[in-house]
Amino acid sequence: MTLKQLSLGDYQDFIEQQSDYSFLQSKEMAILLEKKKMTVRPMGLIKNGQVKVAGLLYSIPMTGGLHMEINSGPVIADEAFVTEFYKEIQRFAKDNGALQLILKPYQTYQTFDSQGKASSPERKELIDQLTNLGFQFDGLQTGYPGGEPDWHYVKDLSDLQQENLIASFSKKGKPLVKKTNSFGIKIERLKRNQLDRFSKITAATSDRREYQDKPLAYYEDFFDSFGEKADFLIASINFQVYHDNLLAGKAKLKEKLAGIQADLDNNPNSRKKQNEYREISSQIETFHVRLTEAMEWMMQYGKEDIDLAASLFIYTPAEMVYLFSGSLPEFNKFYAPVALQEYAMRKALDLKIPFYNFLGVQGIFDGSDGVLRFKQNFNGYIVRKMGNFRYYPKPLKFKVLQGIKKILGR
Repeated sequence: MTLKQLSLGDYQDFIEQQSDYSFLQSKEMAILLEKKKMTVRPMGLIKNGQVKVAGLLYSIPMTGGLHMEINSGPVIADEAFVTEFYKEIQRFAKDNGALQLILKPYQTYQTFDSQGKASSPERKELIDQLTNLGFQFDGLQTGYPGGEPDWHYVKDLSDLQQENLIASFSKKGKPLVKKTNSFGIKIERLKRNQLDRFSKITAATSDRREYQDKPLAYYEDFFDSFGEKADFLIASINFQVYHDNLLAGKAKLKEKLAGIQADLDNNPNSRKKQNEYREISSQIETFHVRLTEAMEWMMQYGKEDIDLAASLFIYTPAEMVYLFSGSLPEFNKFYAPVALQEYAMRKALDLKIPFYNFLGVQGIFDGSDGVLRFKQNFNGYIVRKMGNFRYYPKPLKFKVLQGIKKILGR
């Protein structure tokens, strides 16, 4: 049994045979990390010529040595060999100048339903497996420690088809999607020279929510690295088309109202028809308001397509991932992020991808997490990852250097 560096092609062949792995462990991610000037090694534990466990180990210089990390890995073919893989990675890190080694396993620690109620026991043995080898554990956390989520909202797509996708959404999600689809929103996959449209929306969102956005150059590198496996999507609307759709919808309602009125003329005491008449009349009034708004938007924005929201989706054989997103709050009533989600899920079904990862939620289930509320519309469930484990091959040296950095204020 040996640990060796694999070719990127052999590594990718291995992981695509597995049913559970993160895009952060993909060949495309290795290419992106190399663009960011990191050293990336696809490491595999081999027995009898077969890879049992593998992971992308990347390293960057730090004061006194190297920072090494496996993020959302390793990728596991046989659980019986995971401990040996960890031991060999520790040995490799120590022999190759690492000052610290960080592991963020992708294995699920515990599963919860959509409301945050535990649906499986904790897998405490996964934590023990690493701490028994000398890794220091950051602990189970909520929120976004280090900017990365340990709690993922996910949805199983394996038993769904195009015709029953919407029916699989939550009680609130079904009418929300249907309403969104009535607005005439257009979804467009951006080309590389259009990524500034994506960046403008994510930058505006990051300013509003006070977090650090990625620069345009990062999105361009991401586009180059992932190619057809990544969709930078924009949801836009044309207010002239929207206005015309409203007129057509209003005309249909008036026609329906006329039919109800005819029924009432024949049977004026029908409680059912009276209720239908009030409901349709109310809907027509709503159309009056929406038509007035549409005219105002046409005057302000003209007849051009206006971008509403943007999202980045990653497609691997194992899962589809909802990665980055942004939206413009002045157009919230069009629910453009909902249209993007439906588009991406339908593409995943076309590609026969069995699993959809919406990524992060806070792991706090008191109703305060607005991101969770949005994702609950799609009726998935929640998985908890463990977070960070840290190993220091030379702990005294690391402690001294960290002390010096603190004194120097670096």
